[in-house]
Amino acid sequence: MDKFAYYLVTLLESALGVFGVRSFYDQPRYAVVERLERGVEIRSYEARVAVETDARGQGDGEAFGRLFRYITGANRDGGRIAMTAPVETAGRRIAMTVPVEQGPAGTMRFFLPHDVARASAPEPTEAGVRLVRLPPERIAALQFSGTITPQARSEQERILADVLAKAGRRTEDVPLLMGYDPPFAIPFLRRNEVAVRLPAN
Repeated sequence: MDKFAYYLVTLLESALGVFGVRSFYDQPRYAVVERLERGVEIRSYEARVAVETDARGQGDGEAFGRLFRYITGANRDGGRIAMTAPVETAGRRIAMTVPVEQGPAGTMRFFLPHDVARASAPEPTEAGVRLVRLPPERIAALQFSGTITPQARSEQERILADVLAKAGRRTEDVPLLMGYDPPFAIPFLRRNEVAVRLPAN
């Protein structure tokens, strides 16, 4: 796809994303293997490939920019790669008066389309950007809509943790935030998820 067509398609996808239309995005494949209270899903994800960088949280424009440059040509092939959903953010949360995301102990990821992953994804050329290959895994996820504020995220993480504790499920690592829509999407149409990786059985 030539550069003009690529950016035209990307612009059209972004415009449709305002209204919660995301069916044109390639997304990681998973099966829901169990449903718990409050809408929590236990999912079994297939292996996948992502490009990631260190981030200060979900609103880190510099981290997003590094990943966006990768899919628009800052890679060994110099080729453009279709945008996918979700964008995954993980990081340490430090509670203050209002929970905030702090420090360098976080990452932001774009998952690569299945055809790109199968064809051996090109290596990034920008410092601080790296490819990661994720094995099949189980993840507990809770979907919610609305604007992602620190308070909203904290409340959803609390609900997820409470449901998992009640079900006797152990978790691994820090909670993840997965955003499926652009930041300017209509809030009540947004698909956001908080999630946590579960230990292998």
